[in-house]
Amino acid sequence: VTLFQEKIVPVGAGLGGGSADAAFALKALNEVCGLGLSKEMLAAYASSLGSDCAFFIWNRPMFGSGRGEVLEPFDIDLSGYDIQVLVPGGISVSTKEAYGGIIPKEPSAGMDLKDLLKRPVEEWKDLVVNDFEETVFKKHPELAAIKQSLYDSGAVYASMSGSGSAMFALYRK
Repeated sequence: VTLFQEKIVPVGAGLGGGSADAAFALKALNEVCGLGLSKEMLAAYASSLGSDCAFFIWNRPMFGSGRGEVLEPFDIDLSGYDIQVLVPGGISVSTKEAYGGIIPKEPSAGMDLKDLLKRPVEEWKDLVVNDFEETVFKKHPELAAIKQSLYDSGAVYASMSGSGSAMFALYRK
């Protein structure tokens, strides 16, 4: 039984470091204590700890809605791409700061995110947008410059991860 998780995910990077830790702790308790809880039950407990904690119970692509706690399996094949993740040093975006700049809006007609994600990755650049970028980039313009540099280096898609500050890019293999 392996009960150690080694990772280095800085606070404020938008990579779910704390949420992953919470999910791992629940999974470890379930195993060590022989509780026999299903993934569905673990996910329910995890979502009570934090909106995106349940995501980390599943260890597979999921589509999230609600606060992030309503999850459904989502098949996506990115095997033809290399993924690069950059965590800019010295830039931390608090979740409160990121969410404070979001203004809820209705999705554009015909722009369902699930349908957009089923399109070729090369089409995502102008279609799949992280709404956090608008306000976070205003406060941290260096993140917008990093995103542009990823495109300049040949990325077919680049975005800020979650509420920031980490950036990721997909490159065709």
